Amino acid sequence: MEKHISVLLNESISSLNLDEDSIIVDATLGYGGHSSNILDRINKGYLFAFDQDSEAIRHSTSRLNAIGTNFTIIKSNFVYMKRELEKLGVKEVDGILFDLGVSSPQLDETERGFSFHHDAKLDMRMDREQKLSAYEVINEYSKEDLAHIFYKYGEDKFANNIAKKIVEARKSKPIETTLELVEIIKTAVPMKFRKDKHPARQIFQAIRIEVNHELDVIEPALEQALSLIKVGKRVAVITFHSLEDRIVKNYFKEKCKVDEKVKGMPNIPDEYLPDFKLVVSKAIIPSDEEIKINPRARSSKLRVIEKIK
Repeated sequence: MEKHISVLLNESISSLNLDEDSIIVDATLGYGGHSSNILDRINKGYLFAFDQDSEAIRHSTSRLNAIGTNFTIIKSNFVYMKRELEKLGVKEVDGILFDLGVSSPQLDETERGFSFHHDAKLDMRMDREQKLSAYEVINEYSKEDLAHIFYKYGEDKFANNIAKKIVEARKSKPIETTLELVEIIKTAVPMKFRKDKHPARQIFQAIRIEVNHELDVIEPALEQALSLIKVGKRVAVITFHSLEDRIVKNYFKEKCKVDEKVKGMPNIPDEYLPDFKLVVSKAIIPSDEEIKINPRARSSKLRVIEKIK
């Protein structure tokens, strides 16, 4: 397995203001990059980590065991965070980290079907036990539904034409592999637009988001996260594309807003002040040095919110 480099590692860990006895949630365990660094710093605390990918859990369990035993991995989507923690008697924590999107090893494992560079069965499921995969999306969705997700989740201007070509191609036989799909996408995109970036990049992103309901779970999960953290503690979120970042940015902004009725008053009563504040007004982005070492960090952004009352 190719080594996974955690994005914005130092920035995200330091933003949580960890103490040795902190109780922390890593909502997106992945291959354990952030979790192992957190565990290293909380030798008297405890880590709860969520993931729905069995392979990632297997890998991370041995990685974390090498550091300590003060952790529990929960095989679940982070949208069930509050429910799963309550089962364990946990009602409040000292910090929560989200690292959204797909992890590098998932992209690099050819058989997972996430990559448009390697041939594999159309899959893209983060949780391999769920039924819906990329195969069903590509072979069963209507032209209108395909065009909708390509445009909404991929922001692809050729969404309609690509959907049309897919529906035409599958009439003769099902589309079964990633490279079959790539070839169909290429026929739908004018040659001059293929030079700047791979024509399948945004479409594969869109299919992955649809298969894993990635955008649907962000806001409900943030709501739970903010209800779980103690006063003075923080939630940090790393995003990888504009759709994710927009959801996080708008949600945090809403939570930090002063009540319209009292906005502009010289002395605003405490009950009208927000319960949260933004730790940084603009998103933290990776340094040029980090991007050089890890090009996949290029689009990442970190946003941090703190509970103040």
